[in-house]
Amino acid sequence: MSETGLNAKGRKNNGSPLASFEYSNGWDPLSDNRNLSIFDQEVIQSFRFNLEEVETATQYFSEVNLLGRSSFSATYKGILRDGSAVAIKRFSKTSCRSEEPEFLKGLNMLASLKHENLARLRGFCCSRGRGECFLIYDYAPNGNLLSYLDLKDGDTHVLDWSTRVSIAKGIAKGIAYLHSYKGNKPALIHQNISAEKVLIDQRYSPLLANSGLHTLLTNDIVFSAVKDSAAMGYLAPEYTTTGRFTEKSDVYAFGVLVFQILSGKQEVRSLVKLGTEACRFHDYIDPNLQGKFFEYEATKLARIAWLCTHESPIERPSVEAVVHELGNCSSCL
Repeated sequence: MSETGLNAKGRKNNGSPLASFEYSNGWDPLSDNRNLSIFDQEVIQSFRFNLEEVETATQYFSEVNLLGRSSFSATYKGILRDGSAVAIKRFSKTSCRSEEPEFLKGLNMLASLKHENLARLRGFCCSRGRGECFLIYDYAPNGNLLSYLDLKDGDTHVLDWSTRVSIAKGIAKGIAYLHSYKGNKPALIHQNISAEKVLIDQRYSPLLANSGLHTLLTNDIVFSAVKDSAAMGYLAPEYTTTGRFTEKSDVYAFGVLVFQILSGKQEVRSLVKLGTEACRFHDYIDPNLQGKFFEYEATKLARIAWLCTHESPIERPSVEAVVHELGNCSSCL
């Protein structure tokens, strides 16, 4: 296997772990230099992993390491040669955009995303021989937000109040970063926010996963994800008439997440339909908290959730406004 620009072990000269394209079987979108600027080529090159390392890290995609499946991908836990834990998302090349310039543009977008509340992309690997593509992310050891919903009374995994407030803040900050222009990064709409996409790291900080992933995928796959989002209650109502995502679509999904964080329940559509005046604490506060929460913070979070899930997108706040409002919550329970 030839490894242009890499040393014999498929790593950069500074020794940092990489993943690279499988050159021997020929699918290398970087082979056409016209697709990217010199700067972008250098950025993408620094994220390339080799197939052997991906296979070794996952024990050749052992079911023991399977973290989850979706309609188009499977995610595995992996251990790189340096001992670091990663999550490797595996999907078919047929799920990817067929136009290589667009695929590269999407990869470059993912590589540019850097925020403490976004799952960090470590690298990628594409294999013509396998007909697959792999994205390598930092591993989040505490699962996702979905695993903390609908817990039974007395379950030891119940999140305390301060952790819930911190998670809500972190999600908002991650979305605000996506919606902003930062350096070479254009504004980006997530389009598929859900409790399953909120990973929880070792410090119980939230990491928004799959940010920008839709830029790599075919329209059919993206539409399938939209249907799943609608079924779970995260899809803003205006999408059914406009067929378009906006920043306010992400704001709506964030509001649903806040209801889930407050209530500890996955199904919160009844809360979305109620107004703030019609609800009392017992309507939307998780009984597993056993009363250990600040009422003024709970009231503020509930109000934010209702504003974010307003039927009219014009009436929803910007996520920047939400971040500012949440800045006044400093729970220390």
